[in-house]
Amino acid sequence: MNTVNIFFLLRAKSCKRLFFAILVFITAFAAPVHAETLEQKPLWELGIGVAPLTMPAYRGSENQEFYLVPMPYVIFRGDFLKVDREGIRGLLYDTPKLRVDISADGAIPASSDKGDARENMPDLDPVGEIGPSINYLLYENNRARLRFRLPIRAVFASDFTFIDHEGWKAHPQINLDLMDMAGGWNFGVTLGPIFADRRYHAYYYEVKPEYVTKNRPAWEAEGGYSGSSLLFSASRRFENTWVGMFVRYDNLAGAVFEDSPLVETRHSFMAGCGVAWVLGRSERSVSAEQ
Repeated sequence: MNTVNIFFLLRAKSCKRLFFAILVFITAFAAPVHAETLEQKPLWELGIGVAPLTMPAYRGSENQEFYLVPMPYVIFRGDFLKVDREGIRGLLYDTPKLRVDISADGAIPASSDKGDARENMPDLDPVGEIGPSINYLLYENNRARLRFRLPIRAVFASDFTFIDHEGWKAHPQINLDLMDMAGGWNFGVTLGPIFADRRYHAYYYEVKPEYVTKNRPAWEAEGGYSGSSLLFSASRRFENTWVGMFVRYDNLAGAVFEDSPLVETRHSFMAGCGVAWVLGRSERSVSAEQ
């Protein structure tokens, strides 16, 4: 089933999907910047853009959805709080080799539509993730950086009237960044397995007895391996314009929930692109990574 969604800020349900779709897009470009060369840059920059996205309702779903969302362009170069190509983060510890920060991620809500694997089951609320990320530099030169990253995040589901803790997720990964290539483009590649606890897997893949049907047997979740992901991204900043794109592939073969009746496919794809225009910047400048 394919659907097209265009969000309007006056609809509450659309607002929830809008917020988490934007979060998904921003975190796809969570790539480190070059840390050794400093220059004076505005403390903040603000802009607006637009981003078409496509993603499954959840990993393992055959319901591929399409979105067109307004995209805020926000750069903030504070001492602790930073909003940039690495996403939204709070810097806790920073040395030339080791960085520890607070990172975030998210997932859009999904309706249990007629005809899909979750028919007549509860809808999936928007999911937010937050937690520390350990980042260790393996190799670096003027144009490339290779790092090991280990984000460990608490997972919360919410419809903005309540918040439920839905477990923990870890995503160890190797991250390669190529900077200022092909006329000023930045490229990123991220590869790694995903692990999560029983509660997280239950939120997406468990089938309780009251939801059993002829084609959907009961299934109980457990913690462990949650598949692997491969992400490619590219972005470039012109004087007052930013453009970016990403493609993510998830392989669920061998995941502990692979045999859940809610898993319709072992292959999931997500992609998006965006363009944003910088509308304003602060007069105050700070020393910032190039």
